[in-house]
Amino acid sequence: MTEAPQNRSGETLIDNAAWAAKNEKGASPALSVLIPTYRDDPSALLKALDERGADAEIVLLDDGGGDADLTRRMAARIEKLNLPARLVVLSPNEGRAKGRNRLAQHARGRHLLFLDSDMLPDPKDFLTRWAAVAADDVAVAFGGFTLDQTPRRPEHELHRAMALKSDCTPAPERARDPAKHVFTSNLLVRRDVFATIGFDEGFAGWGWEDVEWAMRVARFYPILHIDNSATHLGLDTASTLAAKYEQSSANFARVVAAHHEVVSAYPSYKAARALRFAPLRRAWRPVLKTIALTEAAPTPLRAFALRLYRAALYSDAV
Repeated sequence: MTEAPQNRSGETLIDNAAWAAKNEKGASPALSVLIPTYRDDPSALLKALDERGADAEIVLLDDGGGDADLTRRMAARIEKLNLPARLVVLSPNEGRAKGRNRLAQHARGRHLLFLDSDMLPDPKDFLTRWAAVAADDVAVAFGGFTLDQTPRRPEHELHRAMALKSDCTPAPERARDPAKHVFTSNLLVRRDVFATIGFDEGFAGWGWEDVEWAMRVARFYPILHIDNSATHLGLDTASTLAAKYEQSSANFARVVAAHHEVVSAYPSYKAARALRFAPLRRAWRPVLKTIALTEAAPTPLRAFALRLYRAALYSDAV
């Protein structure tokens, strides 16, 4: 393993032996797997991705997590991988959009595969399947995600119910509205496409930067949806999910301003628009949140209350 001093971009780079060997051969891999992480341990994902014979490399970004012990564990895991791998360590946190743009700068492959650090591939030949898709030189493809390997925990039941209803959908269903069903959790992008259309670094916090990116991409390139899924392990508690919705309001407003003709067809927009002129919405909005956070309440009721709470938050943006 080689570790370089911090460079001008504020990065510390840690490469395994296979990364350096690939450089010496001068050959580019078919896939560059790009994984941002912030105070999450991606060890399970890295182990699952280490497919012998896969024409791929891994670039992991420690986005200013500030946990020295975790960084050392990630570096040790990188060193053990058979695939070429690089760990990029940042001191300040850059966030979701800027961090992924930075990851792409380190990639050497023809295609970039964005994965979240709390994902776990479902098929054992996950990378081999993606390499086959990349061999067809597709511009953009999304593989989908599931909760198949996610442990059942009472505190995560609300998020589980909402994800199963809206996010864990098969490829034919996603293909009906390709841009809407794109997430960075399992996304393949050809290098030249991403070089032209990167993530908008004006987004801050959580939410909408991946969907907005897909809206821009869809103007110029087809978006393929396939079933090569990965499990989302990192379900949130109800309070964390509500907090994410609260911080996503500004991002939603940014999307509305840039893509009104597209977003206006979304149910989330229509619900927010319907609530815009509702009397005393700022007064009853906390009641919806309280219902959503009440674990003793029926899960369908909690999910309805949280979706309505999100719409009430977004009503300020429409």
